[in-house]
Amino acid sequence: MPGSSASAVTAALLRGVERREEARRWLLVLPAGLFVGVLLFFPLLRIVSLSVWDPIFTLRHYGHAFQDPVFYRVLGVTFKVSLLTTVGCLVLGYPVAHLMAHARPAVANFLMTLVLVSFWTSLLVRTYAWMVLLGRRGVINNLLLAVGLISEPLPLMYNLFGVLVGMVHVLLPFMILPLYSVMKGIDRSLMLAAQNLGAGPFRSFLWVFLPLSFPGVTGGCLLVFMISAGYFITPALLGGRTDMMMGQLIELEVSQLLNWGYASALATILFVVVALLFLAYRRVATLRLPSGAS
Repeated sequence: MPGSSASAVTAALLRGVERREEARRWLLVLPAGLFVGVLLFFPLLRIVSLSVWDPIFTLRHYGHAFQDPVFYRVLGVTFKVSLLTTVGCLVLGYPVAHLMAHARPAVANFLMTLVLVSFWTSLLVRTYAWMVLLGRRGVINNLLLAVGLISEPLPLMYNLFGVLVGMVHVLLPFMILPLYSVMKGIDRSLMLAAQNLGAGPFRSFLWVFLPLSFPGVTGGCLLVFMISAGYFITPALLGGRTDMMMGQLIELEVSQLLNWGYASALATILFVVVALLFLAYRRVATLRLPSGAS
């Protein structure tokens, strides 16, 4: 009996320690939770309230959006640009992340510095730099004209091409960093084991390394796509009138038409659509691959 009572006391003390540790963890999370709640969720609730309260409860802004063909065209352009930007970032970022994960520490640190340099420059400055490069009398067109490859300037700006170039450049680090963090944690002995079992470098990459890097691919694609869907500055400066994205339409409704209710409805619809796509993508991404990796 004395032994059982001592065990009960010890268990009670351990439970008390665990409760105190959990309370400390919640106290550490509390400031960040309040910060996110005040600066993120409150503005979102305010936008939703503006979309359905004008000056009484109404859904006419949503009805106007779903009956307006301009809304569907702009929404289609938004998701087309976001998808193409995501694919471009993945195609360019995957080899860079792979090289960083397998390079010597000095080379990897140098490449990481190059990736992070873009965060040290203002987004507006980078966009204006592309305007200097892609303009009709910009650096690229002047160079091509000087060497005789073209007879007249190419339309590199104020179109879909200019928007994609600018957005891929800006969002490429958001693809490389998740990929690199996952690739760095992949055990290299798995590749060596596959090659020892008869698989060549390409097959070992395709059936071992690539499936194991899918969490980084999923995270990078989700991050780039969701940021692209709400982008404004780069499409506004490098895009044309036929390539208007949802952020530009919302800005137009607010700054020029002063239609806060309709703009809030557009923002809410965009948020809901992106959230649904996010949930659907997560559902698809969790399906098991033939190799057994999830």
